[in-house]
Amino acid sequence: MRAIHDHLTGDSSSRTTAQLVRSPTAGEFFSEQGYSVVLPEKLQTGKWNVFRSARSPLKLVSRFPNHPEIGTLHDNFVHAVDTFQDHKYLGTRIRDDGTIGEYKWMTYGEAGTTRTSIGSGLMYHGIKKGAHVGLYFINRPEWLIVDHACSAYSYVSVPLYDTLGPDAVKYIVSHAALQAIFCVPETLNSLLSFMSKTPSVRVIVVVGWMDDQISSLIPSSTGVQVVTYSKLLTQGRNNLHHFCPPKPEDVATICYTSGTTGTPKGVVLSHKNVIANVAASTLTTKFYPTDVYISYLPLAHMYERASQVIMAYFGVAVGFYQGDTLKLMDDLAALRPTIFCSVPRLYNRIYAGITNTVKNSGGLTKRLFNAAYKAKKQALQNGKNTSPMWDRLVFNKIREKLGGRVRYIVSGASPLSPDVMEFMKICFGGEVLEGYGMTETSSAISVMEVGDKEVGHVGSANPACELKLEDVPQMNYTSQDRPYPRGEICVRGPTIFQGYYKDETQTREVIDGEGWLHTGDIGLWLPGGRLKIIDRKKNIFKLAQGEYIAPEKIENVYAKCRFIVQCFVYGDSFCSSLVAVVAVDHDVLADWAASQGIKYNDLERLCNDPRSKATILADMDAIGREAHLRGFEFVKAVTLVGEPFTLENGLLTPTFKIKRAQAKAYFQSAITEMYKELDVSETPARSAL
Repeated sequence: MRAIHDHLTGDSSSRTTAQLVRSPTAGEFFSEQGYSVVLPEKLQTGKWNVFRSARSPLKLVSRFPNHPEIGTLHDNFVHAVDTFQDHKYLGTRIRDDGTIGEYKWMTYGEAGTTRTSIGSGLMYHGIKKGAHVGLYFINRPEWLIVDHACSAYSYVSVPLYDTLGPDAVKYIVSHAALQAIFCVPETLNSLLSFMSKTPSVRVIVVVGWMDDQISSLIPSSTGVQVVTYSKLLTQGRNNLHHFCPPKPEDVATICYTSGTTGTPKGVVLSHKNVIANVAASTLTTKFYPTDVYISYLPLAHMYERASQVIMAYFGVAVGFYQGDTLKLMDDLAALRPTIFCSVPRLYNRIYAGITNTVKNSGGLTKRLFNAAYKAKKQALQNGKNTSPMWDRLVFNKIREKLGGRVRYIVSGASPLSPDVMEFMKICFGGEVLEGYGMTETSSAISVMEVGDKEVGHVGSANPACELKLEDVPQMNYTSQDRPYPRGEICVRGPTIFQGYYKDETQTREVIDGEGWLHTGDIGLWLPGGRLKIIDRKKNIFKLAQGEYIAPEKIENVYAKCRFIVQCFVYGDSFCSSLVAVVAVDHDVLADWAASQGIKYNDLERLCNDPRSKATILADMDAIGREAHLRGFEFVKAVTLVGEPFTLENGLLTPTFKIKRAQAKAYFQSAITEMYKELDVSETPARSAL
């Protein structure tokens, strides 16, 4: 690697975070457990703080190494159809009559033909090249077929999803000027309710209805054509059009994400962005047409979208869940996937369910599990294979929970606890990998390497981007920190989005003049060039299920509660619920206590009274429902305090905003207790798995 640095800078003293970089061969570098190389930020400064994957140190990946002709999502699917024509592609258990059966499959060739008919159907309805097309339904084969049609005919796909809230859907339809929207019967009425205010929409396509179900239910006043998916398919089949292939720099999709103010931001991603991100992952991960993937994570998110692109590239069969996450375990048993991508929330539930079962079993079962776990853990740490006896006696039964043959388990969207990751590795076998990414980076920023035995990190840079840590002096994080450099994670490369749709101001806030995207996440470099996420710079965070939370927005809602003077909302990214510390209005709380005949010696005792907490939490819930908070935005536990947040106790800024880092430290014991209470209350539900 020294030869690489000499070539770039002429500096013979360069090094990685782990050791001196000595060899120009990636193999020798990896043998020393170094996953990153370090480059200078600017040649003239000689400051060594830009990290790249050791797999692609000289040039960032932008195309598939084995198929450089694939420059767009359309090219990728053409490659899949040509290469895997008769292989299984899209599978579903849902029959036309709504019943559930075994998986039935559409081949890659059949999906390609259907894609052509759907795209031709849109052209039949006058939808021109470059138009924005909305998709408003959960994962099912039609979602991917419509997305492929958009790529083939140079339409821009715009996912819509309920978790953004009904007002957000209306906003996106108008803001993105959608011309066609694909929906299901369950989402049709909500769309029709505001069609008169969105003149751009020309056609709505309903997936899952027959033609005779639709005519009598559609108000003629909307001025929008409403057709079934099957009718559009027939119209396209009878009026076939040649593809209108996009260029790599053309926009592929606009993905709207939650903003800090609640107004969604449209992330504009080109075909080049997505292809670069996915192509880079093929340097480390190989799948095969014999592999099977289960699709249940929202296709509206880039995590799942990027996964689907790589599945098509390798010819993997994709089976869809039946639409109910409570029945996911049944779908896993029926499909028996070999690849499983999910979020920490599910892995935490699996972990809690199994450990509680073992704990409650007692006797021989508990001793056998503990012995097997200890033996396999030690063997994995030493790089050895464990005795197959332990798998037969203990772990094969556990593996059946995910279908019995998973060889890749991937976690993303929020941090996975090291304990849970270790547990998944031991109990389920195969590779368990954690990654880190954003919609703005087309998905993965970094991912663990196959075979890496360390946990508690998110791997090295995706070979399609480079990373650096920028100093955040107000939080005491600098790239010169020892033993580990720390700072805000910044990303640059062909995966970076084109900007926020119709919002140049917010685009400039996150992408600087040198092309660095500022993520707002704080990271540190571990030995070997592994990245660890340790903090968040901005006042927005993720819960365990991957949903973004803007606490100030929620606090402003709860400020309307009559009991509340001030409110601090907190969410742990390893947990799925929010908690809050509430500074109460003394007089209101005292009046309520008197009306209930509650006697107390002091305010602290009244704040600790479970009846006070229950009443205030119920009032907060009512106000949250009035404000249309989403389910994961509701606080699930509260701590009541009589002391207000002030400048004097260090909890407020001079402009009277909550100092979040200080508030977290100040109320840490209360936060810990609230999550303990929630953990106990949620245990029965978790153990059902």
